[in-house]
Amino acid sequence: MDGTEGNAGQPGPAERSHRSSVSSVGARAADVLVYLADDTVVPLAVENLPSLSAHELHRAVREVLQLPDIALEAFALWLVSPLLEVQLKPKHQPYKLGRQWPELLLRFTDAPDDDVAMDEPALQFRRNVFFPRRRELQIHDEDVLRLLYEEAKGNVLAARYPCDLEDCEALGALVCRVQLGPYQPGLPAACTLREKLDSFLPAHLCKRGHGLFAALRGRGTKAGTGEQGLLNAYRRVQEVVGEHEASLSTHYRAYLLKCHELPFYGCAFFHGEVDKPAQGFLHRSGRKPVAIAISLEGVHVIDSREKHVLLGLHFQELSWDHTSPEEEESALWLEFDGDNEGTPVNKLLKIYSKQAELMSSLIEYCIELNHTAEPAATQESMSGPSAAPGSLPPPAQRPQLRRQGSVVCSRIQHLSTIDYVEEGEKIKRVKPKRTTSFFGRQLSTSQGSYTVVQPADSLEQG
Repeated sequence: MDGTEGNAGQPGPAERSHRSSVSSVGARAADVLVYLADDTVVPLAVENLPSLSAHELHRAVREVLQLPDIALEAFALWLVSPLLEVQLKPKHQPYKLGRQWPELLLRFTDAPDDDVAMDEPALQFRRNVFFPRRRELQIHDEDVLRLLYEEAKGNVLAARYPCDLEDCEALGALVCRVQLGPYQPGLPAACTLREKLDSFLPAHLCKRGHGLFAALRGRGTKAGTGEQGLLNAYRRVQEVVGEHEASLSTHYRAYLLKCHELPFYGCAFFHGEVDKPAQGFLHRSGRKPVAIAISLEGVHVIDSREKHVLLGLHFQELSWDHTSPEEEESALWLEFDGDNEGTPVNKLLKIYSKQAELMSSLIEYCIELNHTAEPAATQESMSGPSAAPGSLPPPAQRPQLRRQGSVVCSRIQHLSTIDYVEEGEKIKRVKPKRTTSFFGRQLSTSQGSYTVVQPADSLEQG
């Protein structure tokens, strides 16, 4: 991200523990604790910590873990706490940012003063938001694959990556294979799964004591069917690839390839709120909490409570801008094509968030990276990535999830948007022609489906 603070996001796996990487340091030697995605600790003894850069600490972690060169691109150092997550640039100095943590919390979160005073960040070694998915398909080192797998698994189990039941079962089955070994008929696998269910499936899908999927409100799922589905999927895990016996690397890769079907895989997460549609005779509304997932692929707005996507857009499908607290309430604005009673309109969504500036900068930087990477990606697709013996081949084309009511499909009807039109020389709210937008910031491409826009003097609010 091309900003001073790096890449700040919504808390996730860091919520499992309140931890610190450095409690007290001097100008000389100090012990630094760097956490991996599975909460494993990598202790480092370093000199001159206050002036040490993230790049130097990153190199020290790679040396301790004996990771190959690809880890330099695949992973980044993050400062994380229950209140905020920040991906560091190589030039950042983690110790100094840690000292500035209260200021970052006040600027980018709505946390109460007492929480700000008590919060302390930890250093975490995890996936780089700017590492392309296509590059993951070229990784064959088991240690790197395991780190990526552990992080993806944590995001699935924490429901940061919303998944349909079928996908949860398929992913959970691969976790069963990694943790329990090959499925063997006759062994009490069902009892083992029931005892450790929250190790294989998201917590909201395994409510103990009330039927396995009693938490699935109104979705017509009978108690116990998910457990049986997980067991069936466990039986189907592939143990032989070609002439080779499947290794752990094979299953790590299979898990990651399945996660690649999720449009928000590898995203940075941010916290915000959106307006609810007016309901009832009195047109009561309000706001709902959302997670905003931004990656090299696009932007997704996810309902934090219901665990499903409200809006998903590729960069060529949107324009965006943000307003700062100095102008008005801090917000990210997304504009995209839609319809109003069958007529094409420009829809405008306002996302209330103190992290709007960070999100806007990340969108801009992701678009720049995509433009830079296009020639290399074209050349790579012509030559094709190399495959290691015993590894699963990459899919010819990444499948899209098109299930009826899939949690990854947009639910625009659950959003309160502003519909705009062009009428003469004025902008009004209803039924526009396709030539006017409020924003000049967008991805300009001949292949995009969104009309090129022109800036306007002001941004009308609903």
